Amino acid sequence: MSQKRLHALVDWMKTEHISASFITSKANVFYLSQFYTDPHERIVGLLIFQNEAPLLVCPNMEKEQVRSAGWEHEIIGYSDTDNPWEFIKKATVERNIQIDSLAIEKEHMIYTRVEKINEIFSSPILVSAEEILQELRNIKEPGEIHILREAAKLADFGVEVGVSAIKEGRTESEILATIEYELKKKGIREMSFSTMVLTGEKTAAPHGKPGLTTVKHGDFVLFDLGVVFNGYCSDITRTVALGEVNDKQREVYETVLEAQLAALAVSKPGEEIGLIDRTARSIITEKGYGDYFTHRIGHGLGIDVHEYPSMTATNTLQLRQGMTFTIEPGIYIPGVGGVRIEDDVLITETGFETLTKFPKELQII
Repeated sequence: MSQKRLHALVDWMKTEHISASFITSKANVFYLSQFYTDPHERIVGLLIFQNEAPLLVCPNMEKEQVRSAGWEHEIIGYSDTDNPWEFIKKATVERNIQIDSLAIEKEHMIYTRVEKINEIFSSPILVSAEEILQELRNIKEPGEIHILREAAKLADFGVEVGVSAIKEGRTESEILATIEYELKKKGIREMSFSTMVLTGEKTAAPHGKPGLTTVKHGDFVLFDLGVVFNGYCSDITRTVALGEVNDKQREVYETVLEAQLAALAVSKPGEEIGLIDRTARSIITEKGYGDYFTHRIGHGLGIDVHEYPSMTATNTLQLRQGMTFTIEPGIYIPGVGGVRIEDDVLITETGFETLTKFPKELQII
């Protein structure tokens, strides 16, 4: 799988007359090598050439993990007292490769590393690699889709645990801890992002912070969570209520649900991404809540929990089979509360599949 991806990147380099690529982000290193790691401040990178075998640069302590991941090419290992840039320069000199232009992830590469690149390669022309890597990662392969389905199942499980843990007087943090504990028992080491459990008025904050707020009778409780499974992310949001809801709460919930279902219905190959957002937004606006839907309809989903494409109302990119993203309309009324419903979505040959399956109808616990 990684060989096919490397070949695609090399073909692009040849077309664009780019001497080499140096790929350093965690997500793209994993995509191209199957080696998944968080290097912190240390350098982990792929050096890819037009006509020579690629190299993977990593700390010595991770070399065995690189081999275990299936990397068959050369590994340049270094210790904490070494200068890895000297090893990178030596590798290109040994291959008699002149680096006149270099593709890098401009949105990821920090300036001090750009200075090192300019130093060892005599200031090559720097070209953005983001666009080609986004294009490659945008269409998921069957193996990736299988992993995303499993990640979505675990997200469903997390919401199920959270709903079961709701009790009057229990804090957001207590419920959150229960969710993550049960997921860790299933082998999940890493969440896609900081798990969100919000209750009462705090549900009006799209990116609210869970804390010691307790669940009260009549409150909405909002769950937003996801897991990292075999390097791929899931992301689900569900909103439930404790005890009862008033007419206003029910209207807000039913409006968000109608908008989400309508947005799903237009998700099929050939449609513009912007139509998904506009479809949901028009329903919410018609019901008088347009000012309270304060974010885009969703985001791309894969190795990163937020990745290309951005699912905005103005995005004219056409949907294609194999794309995966979220659809997550919401209404957030300050001082009152909010509702969001989010699914992970796969574009199929004729339409869509929701990877997350937890029920969306209003649940009153």
